Amino acid sequence: MAIVNVKQLKKDYDLGRTKVPALRGVDLIIEKGEFVTIAGPSGCGKTTTLNIMGCLDKATSGEVWINDCLINNLEEKKLNSLRLNTIGFIFQAFNLVPVLNVYENVELPLLIIKNVSSNERRERVNYFLKAVGLFEHAKKKPSELSGGQRQRVAVARALVTKPKIVLADEPTANLDSKNGMEIIELMHDISRKESTTFIFSTHDPKVMQKADRIIHMEDGLIKSEVSI
Repeated sequence: MAIVNVKQLKKDYDLGRTKVPALRGVDLIIEKGEFVTIAGPSGCGKTTTLNIMGCLDKATSGEVWINDCLINNLEEKKLNSLRLNTIGFIFQAFNLVPVLNVYENVELPLLIIKNVSSNERRERVNYFLKAVGLFEHAKKKPSELSGGQRQRVAVARALVTKPKIVLADEPTANLDSKNGMEIIELMHDISRKESTTFIFSTHDPKVMQKADRIIHMEDGLIKSEVSI
């Protein structure tokens, strides 16, 4: 069953009087529970595609269906709900709150949702801290962690709301190769255990090897798809 369905997606950016096409007509279907890589050189449209699917940017034209919901013309309140309850995000820069400890960073999305009880919040946070191997570091601040550990916090934070989809933009870009592969293997294991759909961008061939499917982009178009 398709959880993401993108149809003729186009995105233009205005630079003064010039329009720069970032996406030129992308068609893409992703099934529930898939672990998918969008690969390609810098500027090919990987991040733009993820941002539009994640409701962080709007398409110039085309359709984006998330879990059978057409998101193109949703009002901001419904987009916020979709971002909070259906989609998780992992960024290459980690984007952790420096004044909060590990536990508090992971808990933060649940406080925003508001309808999760304190007991359930605690259970979820502890469960995912254990899943990423950071339960013993719950009281540490991000500055006290290594880069690999900080990215593990970001993974736990993305998963704590139990999203159907996790979007990861170059999640290993700021990590060495060993930590990078550990993060990808961690996300792959969680995808299998939780039946969560992961869509991540990368240009690292070693990372691509863990994917169920590799989607190659170039010049704002999908050039090929390879199932592993």
